[in-house]
Amino acid sequence: MPNELDEDDKLREPASPPCYLHELEPRSSAEPAPPPSEGIARWRQDARERLIAMRSAVPAEQRTAHAAQIVQQLETLFEPAPGAIVGAFWPIRGEPDFRPWMRQLTDRGVRVALPVIVAKGQPLLFREWRPEGRLERGVWGIPIPAEGATVEPTLLLAPLVGFDDDCYRLGYGGGYFDRTLAALAPPRPLCIGVGSLEGRLATIYPQPFDRPMDWIVTGRHFARRQAP
Repeated sequence: MPNELDEDDKLREPASPPCYLHELEPRSSAEPAPPPSEGIARWRQDARERLIAMRSAVPAEQRTAHAAQIVQQLETLFEPAPGAIVGAFWPIRGEPDFRPWMRQLTDRGVRVALPVIVAKGQPLLFREWRPEGRLERGVWGIPIPAEGATVEPTLLLAPLVGFDDDCYRLGYGGGYFDRTLAALAPPRPLCIGVGSLEGRLATIYPQPFDRPMDWIVTGRHFARRQAP
């Protein structure tokens, strides 16, 4: 039985046409957004707290249905094939729960990995996860594989607190995903921000250390980052 703490060899090309897509109605201005009066760091923290509280208030059955919608879009767009390595995450604070899909992926020969925080201020590493594998508590009590190979995902899912029309991601503020993306040797994995459409912001006021996602997938809409 799986230990849930009580509780190619490559990714296929996206199934959509090879043009740059943007399925969200554009609403950003060509003019740069003026910095918020309270300062960008304070604005981000306030936005983060508001969006986490909003998604945490969604009933569990609605969150389950939303996660299923996201999975359907991910399968349609990317079709992870046997040998691909999907970097997923353990759900916390109202995030979509992909654990049923993670089990399905392993049944199909897709490898799944979970992020592990090695040290504060350092990039994440990804450890292979198996449904029957033993888990232990990592930083902030988040379950991580207690053992398993360190792997490099070919498709990396990043949980969104918020996002903007340029595919920049508002996370929890620790900077772990941004450091990880910056440290990855090219070609980097396909990076997909996943979350709720209600987290869409006019801008997150991206800073030099922020790394954009290649795609944003919300289950209701999706967007691909435009060519620079």
